[in-house]
Amino acid sequence: MVQSTGRACAWVDRAGARVHSRAGRDLTAYLPDVCAALAEHLPAGVILDAELVCWDMARGRTAFADLRRRITAGRGLAAEVAQRPVHLVIFDLLRDGRHRELLDQPLAQRRRRLQRLLSGAPPQLALCPQTTDPDLVQAWFTDYAVAGIEGLVVKDSGKPYRPGAVGWKKVRRKTTTEMIIGGVTGTATNPSSLLLGRYDTRGRLRLVAQSHPVKAVQRSELAAGLQPMAFQGNGAGHPWPRPLPAGWSMNLTDRKPLPYVQVEPLLVAEVEVDGVIDGPGRHRHLCRHVRLRPDLAPDDVAPLCP
Repeated sequence: MVQSTGRACAWVDRAGARVHSRAGRDLTAYLPDVCAALAEHLPAGVILDAELVCWDMARGRTAFADLRRRITAGRGLAAEVAQRPVHLVIFDLLRDGRHRELLDQPLAQRRRRLQRLLSGAPPQLALCPQTTDPDLVQAWFTDYAVAGIEGLVVKDSGKPYRPGAVGWKKVRRKTTTEMIIGGVTGTATNPSSLLLGRYDTRGRLRLVAQSHPVKAVQRSELAAGLQPMAFQGNGAGHPWPRPLPAGWSMNLTDRKPLPYVQVEPLLVAEVEVDGVIDGPGRHRHLCRHVRLRPDLAPDDVAPLCP
């Protein structure tokens, strides 16, 4: 099965439809178009496991940043709904319209029920692609990355449904690249994670990624090279605000500003990333710090493409 963007669970009952994030946050208020389609076309009682996807037609790929705008739109939500529709890509059926729990049924049987349920549904309620053909799987893994699909999920068609990642495996595309360290969480002497950037065509350092927590053995090397800016905060010479506004986050539901330490953008880090990039050039998922690149200067790092 293809894995795309914002994991979600959807319920349909007599009062309408609800959508929750993977972390359990109620997203219903931000998705009136999705909830209306669910309530209109699916019977009450249904529970679905799915992904929220926003499609950027101009770029021909998924746009997680556009999806996140739903959360921060406020009074502009109606305009966001009209300009950037969201789709629900459905990959599993957990309860049917007769309120029968299907968790203990094998995936193949749940899949057949799901296909019948979505027959005639609008494109906004899409059935996630699934196959047992290894050649097609390889083609998906290669071709779908261009569209922002993060990878594939491998499941046993004979197994029952188990919450979380029990009994299945996510396969992501991974590669390494270089980025400039522009800030750290924690402290400069004991950095917890890295905030990473690239220069755009106007010479401005743009935030493009955040790393996972840095390993303890790497922290001393980083601390030895990091140079905190003498003056920190907005207007103090650093191109990023401090703290980082919630809208800068790569997290779909996090609305809290992120405190961090601004550092001189002098160090280049090699990081491991997946292929999921949102415009302009931002990596949706946390990356992994591999090593410092003292042989490279910030100007050697590939610039941010428009």
